Amino acid sequence: MTPPILQVALDIPDLSRAYAIAGETLAGGADWIEIGTPLIKSEGMHAVREIRAHHPDTPIVADMKTSDTGALEVEMAAKAGAGIVCILAESDDAVIREAVKAADLYGVQLMGDMMNVGDPVTRARELEEMGVHIINAHVGIDQQMIGKDSLELLERLTGTVSIPVAAAGGLDAARAAQAVAHGAAIVIIGGAIIRSGDVTESTRSIRSAIDAPVKRAIAQESRDDEIRRMLMQVSSSNVSDAMHRKGAMSGLTRYAGTGKMIGQAVTVQTFAGDWAKPVEAIDTADPGDVIVINNSRDRTIAPWGELATLSCQNKGISGVIIDGAVRDLDDILDMTTPLYATASVPNAGEPKGFGEINAEIRCCGQVVRAGDWIIGDASGVVVIPKEHAYEISRRAVLVARTEERLREEIRRGSTLSVVMELLRWEKQ
Repeated sequence: MTPPILQVALDIPDLSRAYAIAGETLAGGADWIEIGTPLIKSEGMHAVREIRAHHPDTPIVADMKTSDTGALEVEMAAKAGAGIVCILAESDDAVIREAVKAADLYGVQLMGDMMNVGDPVTRARELEEMGVHIINAHVGIDQQMIGKDSLELLERLTGTVSIPVAAAGGLDAARAAQAVAHGAAIVIIGGAIIRSGDVTESTRSIRSAIDAPVKRAIAQESRDDEIRRMLMQVSSSNVSDAMHRKGAMSGLTRYAGTGKMIGQAVTVQTFAGDWAKPVEAIDTADPGDVIVINNSRDRTIAPWGELATLSCQNKGISGVIIDGAVRDLDDILDMTTPLYATASVPNAGEPKGFGEINAEIRCCGQVVRAGDWIIGDASGVVVIPKEHAYEISRRAVLVARTEERLREEIRRGSTLSVVMELLRWEKQ
């Protein structure tokens, strides 16, 4: 059996960083190096020439994502040193045919990228008939963020064509092994390698996984469990970045708990320290939820104290947030349940029962609804709208992985401004 090909995509905009990553991934066992679309758009064919010059014996893939002028773009990539050129499968047939002619003329292979194709099985067969050499079962990054799966696309395409099928999009070692077990001849990895702090070791791990794949059913995880698992991997700062600096609460101090607070919101509207609805919300909440209380910006009377916090701790509530005051800090400070508030006072209100549980509220500058996701840590608290929680969680993981590589380059002696090439990318 022919070993699967491991193709590593340099999906970064900076050629200076791509040099090191390419060398490290080849040391870990990569077969092909892909000049990713961000790098091609940033550096042009210069990137293909430079990586080819640094690694003359390694097949170079130019991810042109061609949608027009098929012959011209294939010619450009081939003359720059690419051995495989990527074209969008959804391109017009005339573009595909011209690209195939140029590929045959210059002795390179053409890879059809199935991203966004409405009927991938039919289109894959059409591409094969037109002379495309490789079909790429690719789900793009933005599609991955909303839950589309490259392995599901691969399963649909496997066996429908006689040419090699590649798999790309959100693959790590485990999913790459599944891709090979389900028929992928080429496994394309981007973020799981290039965003790693140890590129060589990450490549080696994936190389080992795909060389000894085990076919398993694609695991199905509930959406809420997946969101929680992903948020456990990131920080509130990562989530804020993923949300383009939106969702952060203001004015909070963390009074208890040292761990991460993650859960879905149980909202409480109360007034003037009335602690009836806040305490009743403990019984409404499930383990893992976060109780979010708006005390209408009254910081003179506390609607929450030690006994309520102890009740939450016993029940497994993930945390408490109060736009207002908390009391009994001598006892609360040593508790493990994360508790955030905007003030502390000794005064307690009366349990009159005014207010509402699970109504839409405004807390510390953010609108919060029942079921919205909350993440809190030492940096603060961010509210994630429930309808976008899966996408934002995935994007936050991507942010965190990107930082892993940047952190490693800084550890090696660079600085943040150099790694990010700030002078080059500053607005003029």
